[in-house]
Amino acid sequence: MTRRRRIPTSCVRVLTVVVLALALGLVAPLVDGPAPARAAAGEQTVKLSKSEAGTGGSVIVTGGGWRPKAILMVLICGRSTPSRGVPGGTDSCANADGRAVTVDDKGAFRRELPVAEPPVPCPCVVHVSTITGPKAEADAAFRVAGHSVEPLPREAAGGRLSLLADGRLTGSSGLLTWFGAPPARELVLTVGNVGTSPVKDPVFQVGTSHGVFAPRWEEQRWRGTVRPGGEARITLPVDLAAGAHGDYTVSLKYGGRVLTEQTWSVGRPWGVTLFWLMLCLVVPAALFRIGMAVVDRVRPGREAPARKRRRRRLPDLPAWLPRPPPSTAAHAQPRAPAPSRTPSPLPWFTPDTGTGTGRDASANVNADTDMDMDAGADAGAARAAHLSSSPKDR
Repeated sequence: MTRRRRIPTSCVRVLTVVVLALALGLVAPLVDGPAPARAAAGEQTVKLSKSEAGTGGSVIVTGGGWRPKAILMVLICGRSTPSRGVPGGTDSCANADGRAVTVDDKGAFRRELPVAEPPVPCPCVVHVSTITGPKAEADAAFRVAGHSVEPLPREAAGGRLSLLADGRLTGSSGLLTWFGAPPARELVLTVGNVGTSPVKDPVFQVGTSHGVFAPRWEEQRWRGTVRPGGEARITLPVDLAAGAHGDYTVSLKYGGRVLTEQTWSVGRPWGVTLFWLMLCLVVPAALFRIGMAVVDRVRPGREAPARKRRRRRLPDLPAWLPRPPPSTAAHAQPRAPAPSRTPSPLPWFTPDTGTGTGRDASANVNADTDMDMDAGADAGAARAAHLSSSPKDR
């Protein structure tokens, strides 16, 4: 009798997960096949709920293939076409009635846009462009009912510059930037002349913007000539204000079209912060020391250093005035000097011996001296008598 071998439960679970994953991988392309292809190709699309509307109405704008979590600006612009774009920049758009929208995780968005007349005649488009991050834009044809329509101006014949290689910011910040000096970089890019005539000394517009604010444009002339079919490397300086920090966007515009945009992250000038911290510590310490010095000066009860007081001398009386007689009052008489105590002539005596006054001490000294002299005299007389005696008596 054969015994069947049981398959472990863990192996069954692993096989089940693998089969489900393969099934989902085969079904997903059939359900959402076109969307990933557009996202991979980097093509942004814009669709409108209607192609024409009057002022005061609204149109729903949808799109796909955009960078997830990107912030977009939706505007109605005049004197533009989807193929030509917005050559005049956003100056030809109804900026006051524009709307912002955030792209979802799948790269799609949906936004209702109020219809407003642009400051220039139509043909018009609904212009969608990114506010932050890499530059991307797309347009959809739209007609504002009741707004004037004029033919587009012809493009000027001759030289025309086109971007060949994306620009980049070069350079680095020095030590002074750490203390609030203006940050500086150089915008380097390669352009080519796709026109039929040379372009001499072209004028570019360099714009810097911080966050969602509009760029501040500054015209800069590049010295040189770009021949038809040729290319040139353009280097333009870019400067920010003193103490600037944060994320900035540097844009380059030529002929009304934005050629490139670069992001620039500027570090915070920590040297300025350190300076203010040191100032907040040093100034209070100095004021404290000054205050303590003032308190020591005006503190009550402290003896001031002795100073020589100058006596004011009264002017002498004239000779013709009688002088007052000397005063005979008691307080005018000179005081008798106090008797001074005579120090002890024998300072080595101990206090308990009691030497008495100076006069008693002198008397005692004289008495002792007389006694010593009498004793000496008696001893001398006795010795003389002994020597004068005869040998017989001895």
